[in-house]
Amino acid sequence: QVQLVESGGGLAQAGGSLRLSCAASGRTFSEYPMGWFRQAPGKEREFVAVISEGGGSTLYTDSVKGRFTISRDNAKNTVYLQMNNLKPEDTAVYYCAALTGSSWRDSGDYDYWGQGTQVTVSS
Repeated sequence: QVQLVESGGGLAQAGGSLRLSCAASGRTFSEYPMGWFRQAPGKEREFVAVISEGGGSTLYTDSVKGRFTISRDNAKNTVYLQMNNLKPEDTAVYYCAALTGSSWRDSGDYDYWGQGTQVTVSS
């Protein structure tokens, strides 16, 4: 029902910024909370942030709190992740996903995923 395409990844220096975008197709985008996850080589997929259907509520994992901001524009069917003060440990493939279950921190409760976009932060 939902197709997601991430963009905006690339190479950044430590302390720099990137903004990731996730474009959704279909007309049901606004019905889902949207999340961002990331996965570094050899590591488990990690929850990063989630935003409610209307954009009024957001939650973040502790390691990105104060540096990353999730937002959405339902009129454009797009969710964003603004990443500031990047650190080398932020290096990962970043995925956006639509929450269809009830456990917002569990990747298994997100049924629709993008293909991912690579973020590399150099020291």
